[in-house]
Amino acid sequence: MGSPTVPLVAIVDDESPIRETVGLALRRDGYRVESYAEGLEAWTAFDQSLPDLVILDILMPGIDGLELCRRLRSRSAALPIIFLTSRDEEFDRVLGLELGADDYLCKPFSMRELTARVKVLFRRVALNRGEGTAEFEELLQAGPLSLDLNRYQATWGGHRIDLTVTEFRILLALARHPGHVKTREQLVNEGYPHDTYVSDRTIDTHIKRLRRKLTQVDSDFDAIDTVYGLGYRLRPA
Repeated sequence: MGSPTVPLVAIVDDESPIRETVGLALRRDGYRVESYAEGLEAWTAFDQSLPDLVILDILMPGIDGLELCRRLRSRSAALPIIFLTSRDEEFDRVLGLELGADDYLCKPFSMRELTARVKVLFRRVALNRGEGTAEFEELLQAGPLSLDLNRYQATWGGHRIDLTVTEFRILLALARHPGHVKTREQLVNEGYPHDTYVSDRTIDTHIKRLRRKLTQVDSDFDAIDTVYGLGYRLRPA
């Protein structure tokens, strides 16, 4: 892994302007950065030493982002991975989430949103390791569901649920008003506040993943209702 005091972020993208722009933004935020133009080059380097976080394009020559994600997950289940993807790659985005990416952003994306998500993931990793202290304590409780808004951590009936940043935001949107229907458009705005090209199908995928993760800790979980033609709601406890 990278330095314990200066996290190392790896950018894997075959578009040079994106590598340069993202690298510049991350270095300004104090991170060390290594960039790779294609998957094989990145995997050769990762085989020697893993970075602390990976920002990964999906469509690349040779080893693409999906295959590289598979290989990285075989090495580490905890390594934070953020996908970068074009707006017309809906299928690949869904598959990327299924492979275990922590989050993704659609091109073109807000650099502020990308760096914010990087900070959240690093803060979550540090807190999971018992490093650092919380900046504030804010908990939202909705029946068995507890959401820690500082750590981006969720529990159901006291059992921890590992969520991506976007999954946490969507679940938070539902939990703020149990029983109220949230449309897919509202959930897009909550989950992707700075992204323009996110479809309704993406929200459906996140809801599916949320249900699966909650069912893993509570086999009787059925508290997220689909309201056909409208959206979703969290059933009041």
